[in-house]
Amino acid sequence: MSQSTVNSQEFSLISSQTLSDYVTAITFSPEGEVLAATSAAGEVVLWQNNNLTTLQSGNGESVDCVAFSHDGKFLAAAGQNGQVKIWQGNELITTLENSAWVDKLAWSPKCNHLAFSLGRKVQVWDADSKKLVVNLDFDNSSALGIDWRNDGKYLAIGGHRGVKVWNTQSWNDEPYILDIPSTSLAMAWSADGKYLASGNMDKTIAVVESELLFSDDDPQAWIMHGFPGKIRQVAWSEINSDTGAPLLACSSMDGIVLWEKQGGEDSDWEGAVLTNHAGIIQAIDFAPESFLLASAGDDGWLCLWQDAQEVSQIITGVADGFTCMDWHPQANKIAAGGENGELLILGKQY
Repeated sequence: MSQSTVNSQEFSLISSQTLSDYVTAITFSPEGEVLAATSAAGEVVLWQNNNLTTLQSGNGESVDCVAFSHDGKFLAAAGQNGQVKIWQGNELITTLENSAWVDKLAWSPKCNHLAFSLGRKVQVWDADSKKLVVNLDFDNSSALGIDWRNDGKYLAIGGHRGVKVWNTQSWNDEPYILDIPSTSLAMAWSADGKYLASGNMDKTIAVVESELLFSDDDPQAWIMHGFPGKIRQVAWSEINSDTGAPLLACSSMDGIVLWEKQGGEDSDWEGAVLTNHAGIIQAIDFAPESFLLASAGDDGWLCLWQDAQEVSQIITGVADGFTCMDWHPQANKIAAGGENGELLILGKQY
């Protein structure tokens, strides 16, 4: 596959740090003042003003997920040993002990409720009251994806046979189901909450409108085919295209397909293939309030796609491959982690 030679300097390196092992997850705080990162060695660190603070040293047990609460008050991290740890500032205030490996967690966008995976169940914990909210039984498999809708009213959980969606105002109600004859590997609500997308093991994407999902009728999803392998990531743009819907990007092996809904209520989604990577893509995400798309691959390339069409910059700087990435909330920085523990923060040039 041909590789672009574009190498503009829209973003340049402002900080380079190193963890002791593979960087498993990174995330900026809601205000963007702090970056949290975790490693396969068990480290949990905070980067701020080019200084690195260690919240947890490596213990040989991987920490696989990390997230700030919507108000930035709390930071949660979890992983191999089953512990879900919650910090307030630099102070560890809660440790939840579990018997299962916890590799997915997500905060509600409206309150300090934390959802995290426990095998075939997902537990929701109130960080303010330090009380259990609910145990949700996904049942079909381990929970492979967790995502709250932007209004906090619905929680989606993906896995074998599709996605189940719970009404957070009435947890005891039966979940709504996006039925898929495969396994949902990557799942996300659009920023406006209008659509839910599922990337699947059987090389398909399913997209359903929320209104149809929550109706009494059997929701008819759009199904997109033709990918070379399983769908590893899906990402929505926060803003809409000219047709009134957000763009949907998905990655499969070393390629990205960008989907744009055509005009009209019943119109289909049309796809455009973006090729530049020479290895498996590990992360994709749109910059906030923009069509600028970033993709990080195990080929050691972090590609920026202007208007989600053409590569405008290729960022390198890791010995082997990139493992994860995250945009700053103001889109003026981008952070990325590497296979050998590299933690890079790049800033936009003005």
